[in-house]
Amino acid sequence: MTETVVLLAALLALLAGLAAGKAWERYKLRGGRWIDRRRLRGSPHYILGLNHLVSNQIDLAIDELTKAAQLDRDALEIHLILGNLYRENGQVSKAIQIHQRLLQRARMTTLEHAHVLLCLGLDYRHGGFIDRAAETFSEVVRLDPRNTHALLNLEKLHEEQHEWREARVIRQRMAEAAGDEHNPRDQAILAFLENELGLQAMREQRPDQAIRHFEAATHLDVKTVPAYLNLGDVRLALGQRKEAVEAWEKIVRIVPERAYLAFSRLKDAYAGIGAPERFPDLCRRLIDTNPQDWRARLALGEHLAANGAARRGLDLLLESLLHNPHGLAIHQAIWRTLSVLAFEESVVTRYINLTRDAVFYLDPHICMRCRYRSTELLWQCPQCHEWNTFVEERIATAEESEEAPA
Repeated sequence: MTETVVLLAALLALLAGLAAGKAWERYKLRGGRWIDRRRLRGSPHYILGLNHLVSNQIDLAIDELTKAAQLDRDALEIHLILGNLYRENGQVSKAIQIHQRLLQRARMTTLEHAHVLLCLGLDYRHGGFIDRAAETFSEVVRLDPRNTHALLNLEKLHEEQHEWREARVIRQRMAEAAGDEHNPRDQAILAFLENELGLQAMREQRPDQAIRHFEAATHLDVKTVPAYLNLGDVRLALGQRKEAVEAWEKIVRIVPERAYLAFSRLKDAYAGIGAPERFPDLCRRLIDTNPQDWRARLALGEHLAANGAARRGLDLLLESLLHNPHGLAIHQAIWRTLSVLAFEESVVTRYINLTRDAVFYLDPHICMRCRYRSTELLWQCPQCHEWNTFVEERIATAEESEEAPA
């Protein structure tokens, strides 16, 4: 009986301890009175602030969350959100003050400390304090070695400073932290970083090292187009014309949609090795493989027009126009060819009929990540700094717009 009483007493003590713990989690003694922290999180200011934040009304969100923070000055998450909102609103100094003040708090866990430091590092980066940002992100990684956000920001800082070797090391650490060192995305970014190291070696007149970097890039990701282009350029500069052609032709085989980037190089190289007929053959193969390839038709049409077959060339240029009626490069090639044909009335009329609804543009490219626009194909976006995100934007013709489903 005594043992039963003791056991029951112990059980009651355990339940009482759990209840006290829950109460301590929910309530806090402040200024001689108990405050219900759950009610603070449910305060109208906190809820309204989150609603304004979701609606992208930053100023209103800041006002409401400031009131919520005054009700509970120890609420870490509210102050973190406020600091981040001030940063995004352009008030970097205020964001820095809030996050620095949070670092002075006692009894924060290691992960909480790392998260506050991460926010502070973002403040520094946004404000242009590059060295401070790098030091802060490095401290985050020291506290939390698998913090991919801090590693990513460190990588971008190195890239912005053209410190490609350091950026490569960080990307490798990110792959290791993710537990998948052969992730295609990581491999692709490492390949672009190897390509940049190759370009750096070219500028420093170290062709052998440049070749190693470009070849390493293609081994990491077989679709790294700029590495093939640059590898061929180095080979050509060393007098290795055959090897240069092999490098450029790999683009045609592996990434045919980017083959046009090597057209001018291959055309000159084929002529240099006494085989100019290989270039029109290449264009025809691309057209046969992809009937929508307007660039191959454009290149072949220009080639024929420049080599005494202006009418055949014009036919190909007009076919290219059907697939991309807005490309200014096609229109310019047609105008040049029409001048060679002395602006014959029949072909001019044909051209006018094809282009009646066309709007010219200079082959625009757009970043899929941040929508940044460029007239040329870029391998890294200058706005969001992501790799290989540009695609060519096509404007729908009037007929295509009318046929599109409602």
